Amino acid sequence: MLRYLTAGESHGPGLVAIVEGMPSGVEVTTDGIAEQLARRRLGHGRGNRMKLEKDELEILGGVRFGKTLGSPVAVVVRNTEWPRWQKDMSPDPGGEATRTLTTPRPGHADLVGMQKYDTHDARDILERASARETAARTVVGYLARQVLAALDVEVLSHVVAIGSVEAPAGNVPERGSLDRIDEDPVRCADPETSAAMVEEVDRAKSDRDTLGGIIEVVVHGLPPGVGSHVHWDRRLDAKLAEAVLSVQAMKGVEIGDGFAQARSRGSVAHDEIVPEGDETFARASNRAGGTEGGMTTGAPLRVRAAMKPISTVMRPLRTVDVVTKEPDVAFRERSDVSAVPRAGVVLEQVVAVTVANELLRMLGGDTLGDVVASLERYRARLDEF
Repeated sequence: MLRYLTAGESHGPGLVAIVEGMPSGVEVTTDGIAEQLARRRLGHGRGNRMKLEKDELEILGGVRFGKTLGSPVAVVVRNTEWPRWQKDMSPDPGGEATRTLTTPRPGHADLVGMQKYDTHDARDILERASARETAARTVVGYLARQVLAALDVEVLSHVVAIGSVEAPAGNVPERGSLDRIDEDPVRCADPETSAAMVEEVDRAKSDRDTLGGIIEVVVHGLPPGVGSHVHWDRRLDAKLAEAVLSVQAMKGVEIGDGFAQARSRGSVAHDEIVPEGDETFARASNRAGGTEGGMTTGAPLRVRAAMKPISTVMRPLRTVDVVTKEPDVAFRERSDVSAVPRAGVVLEQVVAVTVANELLRMLGGDTLGDVVASLERYRARLDEF
């Protein structure tokens, strides 16, 4: 099973990811990691910080000659802006901030974090709360995706809505469509909706405002039975919800057509089982999003996340200065108008880690060859069911 930790601050010297539980023999390259990190920068609505925050990475352990060893994999993503921030973010004693941030932003971790950790400088909180941390989780996601690729499982995402603009229902991207989606300016699978989304982002930018949206992650190639019904912490739905909501700015999650199902009658809400060939089963629909009873059904897994608008608004919101206790306006950091397109890339990573973890739990094996052979045996048993 996979376990991982990330460490580091947004403007610190770098972010570190350590992943334990990778089977040996998984192909890993710095170019592959860099490709996923570059995808994290995609999308119309990015701010200037995306042009400034470059990713320089190094694999520190767990990989030899392009393949995992079975030992923990350690990767550092260095911050090329670190020289500019050495004074404000120095780990050495005796440092002094050039600017103390005392006017917390509504919608961010600022105020609650300041109260919890007893600080009057929001910098102590926002540096770790920042979505920059997802660069480290993208490294973890890349490793998980390499395992999934060997098992013929593909993870992709697409933007379903930005602001008030929403794509037509039922448009689930097929396997192999990720490159086409990435080429779209807002990573929307529907070109007509994409154009409207771009206009929505441009309007928000001119209004000095921000936008949230809805993202769907789709996993193709999973066999039935990943996850389990036997205990609350083995249900795949629950693990996916935890992973998705752990990503900064995510405020809601549904599996398949979860909320629409809640408004439907049972006779039309569920996916009827129909024969397919002589020995296998299929579903007439996929409203459940590829899970039943905490386990995959064999249909594409579909997870949707609702992302709130970015809390750093160029038209600052009202707040209170934590030192003077007087009304004020929230401070501003570099930000985006909409991070929804690139948030989809991050959501792919956390879903990939969750799914890979449950597959490894189910299949076992210390080497990638053992894992692949175990899945082949499992699929063969299902064919005989």
